[in-house]
Amino acid sequence: MPDSPIYQRGMPRPDGYSALCANAADGIRQVGGFCDPEQWQFEWDRPYTRDEWLDQLPTHGFHTQLPPAELREILAGIGAAIDAVGGTFTMRYTAVVVTAARTAT
Repeated sequence: MPDSPIYQRGMPRPDGYSALCANAADGIRQVGGFCDPEQWQFEWDRPYTRDEWLDQLPTHGFHTQLPPAELREILAGIGAAIDAVGGTFTMRYTAVVVTAARTAT
């Protein structure tokens, strides 16, 4: 459904979270009691069947706010697209993380 405003923006890239990670790291530094924060990321793949993806899609982002009729239309379109590529696909995920070890207090 390329004309849908939800899909025109696209998903943020992992580097799009750099400002959020920097703010989190700054907050950790300000609180004190922690070593210097580290930022890192890791990637993994998860295969989905059509039904698995359509079951969870309504819980993602903007989909939670759609009127039922519009959500049904979007799910039908996405289901048809998954069927067109064989009924399964693999989603690539990236976790962007900020960590900091506690110091002795």
